[in-house]
Amino acid sequence: MSTVCMKPVLRTAVLASSDVAFRRRVREALTGLRWQVREAAGGAEALAELDANPTEALILDSWLPDLEMNEFVAEFRRQHPTVDLVTVNGSENGDGRTRSPRRHELLYAIRRGQDADGAIWNSAPVIEPLAPLRASSRTPEPPTATKAISIVRSGSTENAETSACVRSSAPCHRLPELIGVHQKMLEVSRRVRLVAPRRTAVLIEGPTGTGKELVALALHRMSQRASRPFVALNCAAIPEALLEAELFGHTRGAFTGAVQGRTGRIEAAHGGTLFLDEIGEMPLLLQSKLLRFVECGELQRVGENEPVRVDVRVVAATHQALARSAAKGEFRMDLYYRLAVFVIRTPALQDHLEDLPLLVEHCLAKMALDSPAKRVGASALKKLLAHDWPGNVRELEHVLECATILAEERPEITEEDIEFGLEQEEA
Repeated sequence: MSTVCMKPVLRTAVLASSDVAFRRRVREALTGLRWQVREAAGGAEALAELDANPTEALILDSWLPDLEMNEFVAEFRRQHPTVDLVTVNGSENGDGRTRSPRRHELLYAIRRGQDADGAIWNSAPVIEPLAPLRASSRTPEPPTATKAISIVRSGSTENAETSACVRSSAPCHRLPELIGVHQKMLEVSRRVRLVAPRRTAVLIEGPTGTGKELVALALHRMSQRASRPFVALNCAAIPEALLEAELFGHTRGAFTGAVQGRTGRIEAAHGGTLFLDEIGEMPLLLQSKLLRFVECGELQRVGENEPVRVDVRVVAATHQALARSAAKGEFRMDLYYRLAVFVIRTPALQDHLEDLPLLVEHCLAKMALDSPAKRVGASALKKLLAHDWPGNVRELEHVLECATILAEERPEITEEDIEFGLEQEEA
């Protein structure tokens, strides 16, 4: 009589976390318990894994780089009501949903995936040299100017952002490129996460110096095109006569001085993202040619008759009220609607001045890579907070760079080191 050896049945779990080390530790622990683990670095990938194969449980980290957590959980529960959800803090479903009979194994694996100090890792990225944020049941309030000054004056080792996140009522799920915990900045991060995984065209509106290109880079980094080119073109920086050839490319001899053919910016961005900065400055005649490309994905090089198909996601930016320009006939209305499918607005620095201490800390940390690190004294910070900042964050960077030079060898920037360009000219 022959004996049939049955292989043990593997239970399947999807592990959604952007932290590679955390995923590795949890996977190793579950593999030893005869689980099959499929990993996902973000929410969109996790939903795809859940759709692909039958799954018993989803292990969910406390932050996702591409989707807002509440929206992801709502979508997950709608699509997969029989899959057990276990978060990294071990919270229960709390709604009578199906639970895995091996939930204790999942919780054990999560504990194995924690840091050595026993605290659960919050994989939301932060900007160095700020300390990593820890998961906490406490909730923050955005830091006021007074609280920020007290942090600087006291010389506390707790940075302003960590303190803000401990006290605020809104989750500090900002993107690493976007400094600040004011609600307006968190809304920018939220909108970037929502639209980044899609092919949707995006229009970024905001005053000069508010970081519109940083938002475009974040959109590219968090999209499925992240491994492909990110190509930027400032429409206001190139003469009108050359802009068409720069954008669409040209053949040899297409115009005077074209001694050889050249690939345009659109074609160079094939498979990736094309960022058109100051799109409002593009001439009307060229807008019609861009409209055709946006509509059908085909371009025609200058001097060539055959169209070329290119796969590019278009992200545009402007400091103008583009809808108003379109209404006046200064910008093509049909192109505006093609570009403004999803709008992200970057706020002026004056509208989230509570974030200025965090921005100061971030700017000084970047400057410390090339020169000795400096800090801003309380009186200097008060002077910065009292300024109107017409040039926004870009102006702040220049003011701090000048102050760093004027401080010479001193470790602290004082009020006398803070100079504003317009005031200097008036003086």
